[in-house]
Amino acid sequence: LDYDIDGIVYKVNRLDWQARLGFVSRAPRWAIAHKFPAEKAQTTLRMINIQVGRTGTLTPVAELDPVNVGGVIVSRATLHNEDEINRLGVRVGDSVIIQRAGDVIPQVVTVIEGRRPPDAVPFEFPKTCPECGSVAVREEGEVAWRCSGGLVCRAQVVERLRHFVSRDAFDIEGFGAKHIEAFYDDGLIKTPADIFRLGVADLAGREGWGDKSAENLIAAITERNTIPLDRFIYALGIRHIGHSTAKLLARHYGSLVAWRDAMKNMAAAVKEKMGSQERQELVELDGIGDAVADAFADFFNEKHNTDVLDALNEALIVTDVAPPDTSASPVAGKTVVFTGTLETMSRGEAKARAEMLGAKVAGSVSKKTDYVVAGPGAGSKAKKAQELGVTILSEQDWHALVGGF
Repeated sequence: LDYDIDGIVYKVNRLDWQARLGFVSRAPRWAIAHKFPAEKAQTTLRMINIQVGRTGTLTPVAELDPVNVGGVIVSRATLHNEDEINRLGVRVGDSVIIQRAGDVIPQVVTVIEGRRPPDAVPFEFPKTCPECGSVAVREEGEVAWRCSGGLVCRAQVVERLRHFVSRDAFDIEGFGAKHIEAFYDDGLIKTPADIFRLGVADLAGREGWGDKSAENLIAAITERNTIPLDRFIYALGIRHIGHSTAKLLARHYGSLVAWRDAMKNMAAAVKEKMGSQERQELVELDGIGDAVADAFADFFNEKHNTDVLDALNEALIVTDVAPPDTSASPVAGKTVVFTGTLETMSRGEAKARAEMLGAKVAGSVSKKTDYVVAGPGAGSKAKKAQELGVTILSEQDWHALVGGF
């Protein structure tokens, strides 16, 4: 070609098959990207800085001599975590090979050890937060060090506010990272609810803000006073909660009141070191596990978080999820578990079809399970279904049950 491209997208060339395959989160199942091998370049690593994210994660970032990589000047690259630094064996002053992963994110690929300066010393990962000085902790089984400062840490608060207004959350046009930082440092906003209390008068006289730009920002904020439940849950920035999980939770609970009550009851039970029906219901959802349940319990057991939810509840309208018309569906309201190897459909397609018909898809079998759809190789789930007396269907039985709907 007469111009640069970074890859090719292959698509299924039948609209009916595209409709059947559907989407996973924001990506279609009927298309796949083929990215070309990333272009590499050599440069020198001059410094390793630590960035603090919204969940407190300390991320090492390599400061590099600027170098052209695939038409883009790169001067910084992520080093991910302490384990990655140790794996690479990278030191300040090293000559390194970098690439843009997926032709987007700069990363260090390898170290040219033969060109290492004699005074280079191994990097020692900090045990305190560089932003607030709080102790950094690394939990067992995790690769990340995290700041324990919470809302004491400016970096975490600012990153959470940036996440709150980001494209996939509240998507407030014209409210960029620089504005968030400036408004926070000047005391205009400290919590997400403060954003919706801003007025044109608050911006008057601020550098870079004229009457028109101030009016536009306030109009953009006002426009987001009503938001779908899934976007609201995602915007809160709770650890482990991405787009797909937020959508799953919104579909399951249906309303902010129902979701919040369930999470509050579960958190209270965790605090008392008791089991709860709400936690069992949550972890039984397909794709939800103990890590998500623990994250919600931690969030709802912090009073400042529930105070933020109260304030947002007063300032916003969070719309309920409109359930599809499943009045004629034979599986509406039923709990279904898929297990074994499905031969006529993928697991994702089966799950999407069941949810479209008003069923709840669970990841484990319990007394509340109505149907277990078992393909070849079904093991412990099918055995447990037999023990509990749950109806077990073959794929053909399932198709016969829902085929006309």
